[in-house]
Amino acid sequence: MKKILFIISVFFLINSCTRVPITGRKQSAWGSETELAKMSETEYRKFLSEHKLTSNTQQSEMVRRVGNNIATAITNFFKTYHNGKYYDQIASYKWEFNTIEDPTMNAWCMPGGKVVVYTGLLNVTQDETALAVVMGHEIAHAVAKHGNERMTQQMKAQGIGTVLSVALSGSPQATQEIFSVAYGVAGNLTILSYSRKHETEADKLGLVFMALGGYDPGQAIPFWERMSKMSANAAKPPVFLSTHPSDDQRIKDLKDWLPEAMTYYKKKS
Repeated sequence: MKKILFIISVFFLINSCTRVPITGRKQSAWGSETELAKMSETEYRKFLSEHKLTSNTQQSEMVRRVGNNIATAITNFFKTYHNGKYYDQIASYKWEFNTIEDPTMNAWCMPGGKVVVYTGLLNVTQDETALAVVMGHEIAHAVAKHGNERMTQQMKAQGIGTVLSVALSGSPQATQEIFSVAYGVAGNLTILSYSRKHETEADKLGLVFMALGGYDPGQAIPFWERMSKMSANAAKPPVFLSTHPSDDQRIKDLKDWLPEAMTYYKKKS
C-alpha cells in the first residue's frame, strides 16, 4: 500500500508544476483543488456560524451581484481560454458570496469560490465598480492557486514531500495545521496572508477579472490611489492592504497592465 501511495505521490509531484493562467508564471502546487475545496467548505461554514451576516439586504445583494458577475465571466472565459486548459481548476467551484457585519475593511476568497466581504469594506468601496476591484483581486488569489502554493511551501518546509491526498491519509492533523497557516484559519480568517509576489499577481489578474465581469478596470487606479492615501494616514493599514501596501510601485504596475486589461472589458448593457 505504501508503495502505491509513493508512486501516486511521485506522479502528482512531477505534474504539480503548472502555470498561472494569463500571467504564465510557473508555480508548484501539490494540493488537489477538490481536496482543498472540501477543507475550505468546512472552515467557511464554521466561520459563518461564528459571525453575524449583515441585515442590510442592499449591501448583501450588491456583493452577490458583483461576485456572480465576475464568477460567471471567469467561468465562461476559462471554457475557451487556451482550449479550456484551465477550466478544470474552477469547474468544481460552488461560488458563494456572503457579507458579514464587521467594521473591519476586509474581504477574502477561499478555494472552491467561498467569498466573504466585511461591511467595513463597503464603507470604503462605496460603489459596485470599486467593490469589483477588491473582489476581483481576492478571487484572483483563489483562481491562481496562491493558497495552494503557500500550502505546498509549508509542506516542503515541514518535510512533507507528498501530495495533499496522501498527506491527509498519512498525517491528517499536521496537514490540517498547514492548511490553517496557509489560509489564515488559525487567525479566524481575518486575513489570508500572501507574499508580495502573489499580491502583485492578484492585482494584474484582478484587473482582468473585473473587466471580464463588465466593470471598467480603469477605475482601479483611482481606487488604489485613494487606498494609498488612506493607508498613509491611518495608524495601521486596512486589513486587506496589510501584506501589500498601496505604494507608488503598485499604482505604476496597475497603469502598465491597464491596456491589456482593457482588451477584456465589455461594458455592461
